[in-house]
Amino acid sequence: MGFQSQVHPDYVCKLRKALCCLKQAPRAWYGKIAEFLICNDYSVAPSDSSLFVKAKGRKLAIVLVYVDDLVLTCDDVEEVLRTKENLSVRFKMKELGYLNHFLGLEIVRSGEGIFMHQHKYSRDLLNRFGMYDGKPISVPMELNAKLCAHEGKSLEDATVYRQLVGSMIYLTLTRPDLSFAVGVMSRYMQSPKKPHLEAARRILRYVKGTLGQGVMYKRSGGNTLAGYSDADYVGDCGTRRSTTGYVFMLGCGAVSWCSKRQPTVSLSTTKAEYRAAAMATQESTWLVQFLRDLHQSTEYSIPLYCDNLSAVCLAENPVFHARSKHIEVHYHFIKEKVLKGEVQMIHFRTDEQVSDMFTKSLSCSKLDYFGKKLGITRNKIVGVEG
Repeated sequence: MGFQSQVHPDYVCKLRKALCCLKQAPRAWYGKIAEFLICNDYSVAPSDSSLFVKAKGRKLAIVLVYVDDLVLTCDDVEEVLRTKENLSVRFKMKELGYLNHFLGLEIVRSGEGIFMHQHKYSRDLLNRFGMYDGKPISVPMELNAKLCAHEGKSLEDATVYRQLVGSMIYLTLTRPDLSFAVGVMSRYMQSPKKPHLEAARRILRYVKGTLGQGVMYKRSGGNTLAGYSDADYVGDCGTRRSTTGYVFMLGCGAVSWCSKRQPTVSLSTTKAEYRAAAMATQESTWLVQFLRDLHQSTEYSIPLYCDNLSAVCLAENPVFHARSKHIEVHYHFIKEKVLKGEVQMIHFRTDEQVSDMFTKSLSCSKLDYFGKKLGITRNKIVGVEG
């Protein structure tokens, strides 16, 4: 389609603003809103370019930008009103009130704290793939389940599998208990087999039995950051690679978690655990910077709990041994942080290691026990079924 001027048919029109259908539109919008917020004494957080912070004395205002959606929070009512008034003068905007829904996330406030879940998204996901009437189960994966890349019959159409796994990846934003199972399923996106599809449908049956489940952030939980790291040694039966798992708690609720297959084969459990701890340390560095951007106190060593004593000793020992010299240099990042006192590696009992949830399939009792420690609970406020 084109546009031809009736007055000057031979003229070429110059576009003065980005249209919503263009790829440049989000970038153009971000440039405008960032320029406006900076002129109003907000500063871009170094940890996240979409986060704008304004500190005035002991008062703090925060604006989170996602394309054309803004989330504004502040401990000063006057600053909130002033910011909204300034925004409405410069931009055409619509106020939606208190934050209840944001990008598929649902937020429920109560006297106990803030509960974050994806109940509606879960229901839509089950209906989309015809599993809403499926029989619910108590664990997302069978205990000690072993899936291989080349076993089973190939799917005639792999599109459904890829759509299913891709949709479940977004569900892990509020469901740490799904991270490991969905991470395993995502390894077979290129050439899925029938057993992989059956395992993915099993996860949906688990979602059916845990509708409304999410993470609770209690008011009385405190604001101290702590992490747990773990690794499952050669857990992938196809590549013999280990799986890294870590989770960080802020008070009594999980704020960051990961379940990811390691890029290389580890020659021992110590090296697998050491690599997992190094990845967790990188995440802790970003989280500390993020908290500082929010003007939160981080003047303490971040405890990182690991159930492998050899990995703890390797991180605390400044001497490079012959047995560890082949480990990639960037994994020794944790050694520097430990020696500086920014991270404290602490040995932890294996049966209390909550990051086991991100490295292997667990029994129902173990999954529930670790889930409670991470703040995972059912939504009792809105009374969802299932």
